[in-house]
Amino acid sequence: MYRKMFTIRTFECKIRDLFTNGVIVGDLHLSSGQEAVAVGVCSNLRNIDTINTTHRGHGHCIAKGADVKRMMAEFFAKRTGLCKGKGGSMHLADLSVGMLGASAIVGGGIPTAVGAALSFKMRKTDQVAVAFFGDGATNQGTFHESVNLAAIWDLPVVFVCENNQYAESTPVSYAIRVKNIADRAAAYGIPGVLVNGMDILAVYEATNQAVKRARKGEGPTLLDCKTYRYEGHEVGDPWDLYRSKEEVEEWRQKDPIPTFERKLIDGKTATQKEIDAIQKEVLGLIDTAVEYARESPSPELKEAFEDVFVSPYY
Repeated sequence: MYRKMFTIRTFECKIRDLFTNGVIVGDLHLSSGQEAVAVGVCSNLRNIDTINTTHRGHGHCIAKGADVKRMMAEFFAKRTGLCKGKGGSMHLADLSVGMLGASAIVGGGIPTAVGAALSFKMRKTDQVAVAFFGDGATNQGTFHESVNLAAIWDLPVVFVCENNQYAESTPVSYAIRVKNIADRAAAYGIPGVLVNGMDILAVYEATNQAVKRARKGEGPTLLDCKTYRYEGHEVGDPWDLYRSKEEVEEWRQKDPIPTFERKLIDGKTATQKEIDAIQKEVLGLIDTAVEYARESPSPELKEAFEDVFVSPYY
């Protein structure tokens, strides 16, 4: 779990630098600070379990097991990318590991996760679907309709709200009247669990209970994971216009990666030498991914409509 969190942070720092220097283009929404949610949740899932995510989905993709080289190639719009260079940052998908896709539409992935869960129930498998979304998505109709449907049909889905305190620049305290998003679960008769999203073990344990419940046919759970994004809504967003540097620094003191690192070392689960080795390995992995992306071929013009429309396309 530490390796995966560190991989997510390192990957996103690298693509931020590449984007800032004009090497890759398009919008870029980073999840630095939120790694514990992605990894804590996905560590409870198998390849055949599925996730749907958002425009801020790089971490979920890595946590679910996607190949970082092919992810990087996707950012470079190369043919070897996860989506053959046609998805980019906000539309990553990797069906081989159960990553059904990211949606740039706020709340857009939630109904798809419920659809996957319905498929699992109809086919009588023990698979579980997970929907990742932000606090702003809980004000969308897709959220309420999806949770209601999943609740009345006892579908095996876990709703994971990455409550990073802001819907773009709107504070959650302004846009939502109840104290916690978890409180909204009561309206649908399902468990709503408040989780410290900066503590990977807390996320893991809460998800573990929700997944077990789903596998047993007991229906969905809503996890309200309180977390924080250190960067702006997207790279270049002047976040200091709507939140203070003091607030950001306060949350940085709760950073899930060094916090978990200290816990591993203090609990004698890992040594500093082992931690250093993991970090060195990951740094090399990301550098290799960049080289792979640079050297990969670009799609040809004739491939523009492939994998986009049902074939044949007229």
